[in-house]
Amino acid sequence: MATEEPVMATEEPVTAAEEPVKATGQPVIAAEEPGVVAEERDYARIGDPTLLEKIDKLFACNVGDHIDLPQLVVIGDQSSGKSSVLEGLTALPFPRDSGLCTRFATQITFRRTKVESVNVSVIASANANPEHEGKVKGWHVHVPKLDKNAFADIMSQVPSVMGLPADKNDTSSTGTFSSDVLRLEIHGPKEDHLSVIDVPGIFKNTTPGLTTKEDILMVREMVQAYMKNPRSVMIAVVPANVDIATQEILEMAREVDPEGQRTIGVFTKPDLVDRGAEANVIDLLQGKGSNGKLGWSMVRNPGQQELTDATTNRQSLEDDFFRFKEPWNKIDKDRVGVTALRKRLQTTLTAHIRREFPKVKMEISRKLAASKEKIGLLGASRETKDQQSKYLLGIASQFQHVTSLAQTAQYGTQACFKRDNALRLPTLLANRNESFANGMESYGHEHAFLSSAEEDDLEEEEVPMAVFKPLSVRKTKNEVELEEILLTETTVNPPSDASITAWLEKIHTTSRGDHLGTFNPGLLSIAMYEQSAKWETLALGYTSDIIAVVHDYIVRLLTYLCPDENVRSRILAFLLDRLVERYRKGLEQTKFLLEIERSGTLRTMNHYFNENLEKSRQSRRKAALSTKVLNDCKHGKVVRFEDITTAEPPMSNTQHTVRELHDILFSYYKVARKRFVDNVCMQAVDHHLISGLESPLQLFSSDFVTDLSEEELEDIAGEDEGLKRQRKQLEKEIKDLEAGRKILL
Repeated sequence: MATEEPVMATEEPVTAAEEPVKATGQPVIAAEEPGVVAEERDYARIGDPTLLEKIDKLFACNVGDHIDLPQLVVIGDQSSGKSSVLEGLTALPFPRDSGLCTRFATQITFRRTKVESVNVSVIASANANPEHEGKVKGWHVHVPKLDKNAFADIMSQVPSVMGLPADKNDTSSTGTFSSDVLRLEIHGPKEDHLSVIDVPGIFKNTTPGLTTKEDILMVREMVQAYMKNPRSVMIAVVPANVDIATQEILEMAREVDPEGQRTIGVFTKPDLVDRGAEANVIDLLQGKGSNGKLGWSMVRNPGQQELTDATTNRQSLEDDFFRFKEPWNKIDKDRVGVTALRKRLQTTLTAHIRREFPKVKMEISRKLAASKEKIGLLGASRETKDQQSKYLLGIASQFQHVTSLAQTAQYGTQACFKRDNALRLPTLLANRNESFANGMESYGHEHAFLSSAEEDDLEEEEVPMAVFKPLSVRKTKNEVELEEILLTETTVNPPSDASITAWLEKIHTTSRGDHLGTFNPGLLSIAMYEQSAKWETLALGYTSDIIAVVHDYIVRLLTYLCPDENVRSRILAFLLDRLVERYRKGLEQTKFLLEIERSGTLRTMNHYFNENLEKSRQSRRKAALSTKVLNDCKHGKVVRFEDITTAEPPMSNTQHTVRELHDILFSYYKVARKRFVDNVCMQAVDHHLISGLESPLQLFSSDFVTDLSEEELEDIAGEDEGLKRQRKQLEKEIKDLEAGRKILL
């Protein structure tokens, strides 16, 4: 884009940071030969070289793949004259016989430096695979000057680098367009600052053997991606000899920029406008009938015949056109010609970058922090056996540490206990233990025992017990994977208020033997078995609840410690069979205790049995004697001696046996019930399900991980392809954004 032939030199590029600065903070242009000072002042006034260079470096290190960067984008259809506008703006000798420059985006950057040089590279697309990305990064060209032959040679290499066919006869690649970006960096002492991106022109019709319907869609999506960037300033190129209302590119621009805040319209082909139709175009150039805030410009590109003439001077041709051709010669000079357009774009881009630069800095910092947080949630890389083992060992170690705190109710040191009350395991167990004990006390017996007030006359009907509702034995919902082993939702009814004496008498009369003065000891076993019939439902419901609570705890804690849902589900799937096996042991222990208590020999060494039995007998005697108390005695409650022997009414052998059977059953049942509740809580639940060395909570440990084979480690902790891609993408994103942040420091 030089206005004169570049001058070769050996000095390093001069940046704004190296220039002397006035007290006002503006760069001071060093004294040079006459005529140059004014030009340098204009250049410094048009743009901030340091700021603009930083934006270009952000593009170079792929920051533009992750956040929106300020940029100029040339858009239009394939017949709009867009390529000629770009040639006029850049003064680059684009090859005209290949058409390859229209099949990928091209970023062209001009910088003013003392050294003339041209650097050419390709920026891989954001979704490029590692192999292609490596190939693209390995290709770059450095030449001192970009003449026609050098440019043609470079452009002939680009298709191969991007994986595109070199021409329509090349069948080595099936792609026609590429999402990669060709980057041209042009430095020189006479270059004005400008950075512009040219994207392929949109088109509606396919070319046999060259383009397809898929290519139409791909190009449209590529162009829209650049246009949707809210920091893109769009240069919409439109022929002046067509109705702009029919131009698809303008409709696309309005969709993303409805108020025209970042769209510059550029008319081409004014020499082809029909006579009488010029007024509409001129109105738009003068800001009439357009809601675009940046307005319109017009250029006059050389025609095909003029391009074939080696003596054609584009600048002179255009200057003469807008100087002599009516009515175009009446338009403001800052709206016509490629030179005026270049200055407008320089001013617009500089102002745009200055306005957006602070936002870019903030967005890079926010995006970098978010990316680091995301990759942190993925955990360490898990491609090798050692990495997989270390990853699982870390989770298992944390699992056991948190569990040890949970088992001792030390809730203050881990945030998970505050976030989720379901992890407060001892609290849940204590509440369920109490509920189990209360349920056994109130609902465990099939028949209500006699109260002491009733024991004076066994022939009287028992007073109905307090009304109880049916009791649900399950307090916790089953997980689907445990439904086969756990008790389903069921209820138990309160103890029957039918006569217990009638029930005991029936047992006696149907099972007695020839036992003089006593009863068949087997009667007590029969009565105990029937009286404790609901123990099984209550105990298995309680044990099932504890298993459900423990399983829920394991799932929730793994969810907290292992955010990766795939790994977590594989850990649980691998543990499930072993967990179920340990859960079964808790249920089997409960069933074993039920068998001992209900079907085994009735036996106890607990002195409370005798105490309860004696209290029961004494209570009955006291109730009988209370009717014989002398009320007028000053010595307290007094009963005459002869009344003691006659206080209790005479009973039959059956009544006497039933009374003794009731008292012994009541005394033994009370001791056995408490013993059974304690044993179930201590053995089946605490030992087998909570604190024992073989409990489910001890399964997922460091020993478990170290015993895994390489195949099992890979199955559980190996990263799937989607996760690997996500990790590599985040690593690239962090690397790019870190580089961008350094540029902005």
